[in-house]
Amino acid sequence: MSKIIITGGGVAGLTAGIYARLNGYEAVIYEKHHVPGGNLTGWNRGGYHIDNCIHWLTGTNPVTDMYGLWHDTGALGGVGIYRADSLFTYEHNGVKLSLSRDVSKLHTDMLALSPKDEKEISSFIKALNAAKTIIEVSGKSNDKKATTSELLSSLPLLLRYHQLTTRELAERFRDPVIRGFLQGLFVEGFGALGLLVAMATFCSDNGDLPQGGSRAMALRMANRFRSLGGGLNCGVSVTGAELKKNRVVSVTLSDGSTAAADAFIFAADPAITFGALLKESLMPSYLRRLYDHASVNRFSSFHSAFACDVPELPFCGDRIFDLPLALREKLRSKYIILREYSHEAGFSPQGKCLIQTMHYFNETECRRFIRLKDSPVEYRALKHMITDEIEAFIVAKYPELQGKLSRLDSWTPATYKRYTGADVGSYMGFAFPAKLNPLFRSGRIKGLDNAYLATQWQQAPGGLPVAAKAGKAAVEMIAKQEKRNEKE
Repeated sequence: MSKIIITGGGVAGLTAGIYARLNGYEAVIYEKHHVPGGNLTGWNRGGYHIDNCIHWLTGTNPVTDMYGLWHDTGALGGVGIYRADSLFTYEHNGVKLSLSRDVSKLHTDMLALSPKDEKEISSFIKALNAAKTIIEVSGKSNDKKATTSELLSSLPLLLRYHQLTTRELAERFRDPVIRGFLQGLFVEGFGALGLLVAMATFCSDNGDLPQGGSRAMALRMANRFRSLGGGLNCGVSVTGAELKKNRVVSVTLSDGSTAAADAFIFAADPAITFGALLKESLMPSYLRRLYDHASVNRFSSFHSAFACDVPELPFCGDRIFDLPLALREKLRSKYIILREYSHEAGFSPQGKCLIQTMHYFNETECRRFIRLKDSPVEYRALKHMITDEIEAFIVAKYPELQGKLSRLDSWTPATYKRYTGADVGSYMGFAFPAKLNPLFRSGRIKGLDNAYLATQWQQAPGGLPVAAKAGKAAVEMIAKQEKRNEKE
């Protein structure tokens, strides 16, 4: 039985390990942190649970292939799925627009806001329904698998949006609420097709929330791997790799020991894999082009969590707001997202609530935070200033929360940089710009016969589904290579 060593115990690494065991390989994962999951994590503060990752999980509709993958990995095993009526609500000057699960309701709501935008609204709604085919869903009840012909017939309509950013799409509408609704969910410069796919994912019952949140999902996957006989070594990092000719023969571990195997899967961020573990020159050319591409960006966020001394909040779900001009200068962002967790009773003490906030940073701002981390006093002062402003903003929106909020935690791109090693503290892959071909890229490392990548960076915009798909694909490539070797 061949042995596979996997560097990194995030979603890609765990998925690779599970499929390695399902295919009869010996599999060992080395994860530098004391808990598995990577960005799929959460932590406790003051009796509250802070969820770091899942805003929606692509693959919760049983008709999709992604659902099968999550089933194989134990990610959805034995838990309920929370299906909200809307994914988010954008609010501007007291006027609200929600992404309803029911696309016909969204159509009606948009027309009620702006009858003069009827033509663009109808085109957008048609594209939203067409985008469901990209994520494999069809049928009025979202209970059928989309066919290849349905996908092909939807492409001409979707190509129109593939050329646009969300900002360019928003500018086609006259109504300010619709314009904000189309821009506030993602970082500036995101492609309109990416937005349509995200919206269609939710509206097709394929983007919902597994009960228990991010950390619980990571632990289910880790338990699935262990139950299959996999070796999960947490608190042990890989610090180097030994190569002979065109093969990796072993890796060096943080305790100074070495570990040998027949094949290796590198499931860490490429910024770590190429440079720290393997030569930078071995980075696949498509990755290098994306890193160097002027219009393909990475992003991260500033997050805060607040305990709320109230039994019920004045809003539900996710709320997106414009930031006032003065606050945009301070927070370096245009929009802010507020989240509440009433669907997770265990996240807050009884009679209390939890609010988490996030606002996006571009690469430049991410790097500013990361550099500032070397000056701890200034870094903490900036974090506190931003958190002060966010708390004041929440109270201004909801005066009934005055004196009811207390800060639990805040985290920044520098936090993600420290935790994952991502170059700009990005927790997803490359942002999905307009005109980018969102192909899933091979994890093969040219010049090495037995080493493969499994990362979310293999398809924009990354995220959990891409990471899991990459982990499974890496094992499939190893199996194919073994068959070729046997024939030779």
